[in-house]
Amino acid sequence: MKIAIASDHRGYAAKERITALLKSAGHEVRDYGCNTQESCDYPDLALPAADSIARGDNERAVLICGTGLGMSIAANKIHGVRAALCHDELTAELSRKHNDANALCLAADLLGEQLMRMIVETWLATNFEGGRHARRIEKLARLENNNSEA
Repeated sequence: MKIAIASDHRGYAAKERITALLKSAGHEVRDYGCNTQESCDYPDLALPAADSIARGDNERAVLICGTGLGMSIAANKIHGVRAALCHDELTAELSRKHNDANALCLAADLLGEQLMRMIVETWLATNFEGGRHARRIEKLARLENNNSEA
């Protein structure tokens, strides 16, 4: 799978560990930065990674900042991106099964290394269920197209 990855300075160390995890699992990883622990602005990193999903260059993205909130807010500004901030394996699983999330957002300051690894592995291994959930995703797509009636 082609996976975009990006972080701000607070998520840099976690990004490096998750990149290694993804590559060891055989995924093609495209790094959208940042590349140091020097202070930077999360929208500058989240947007190119999220946009790569919208363009079809990558299938999914993993986005990391201190709380995961900034990356989630920024990524969800891109048409076609469904970014989910996940705190455990259950939220990771449900974000895929029910919401077809194509961007995983993680909180580097709040999650330990082992938990982050389990979240990423669960998120990647879980498929979208479709069915009644597909109807809801279609409603989200209509909202993105400025149709106020979902």
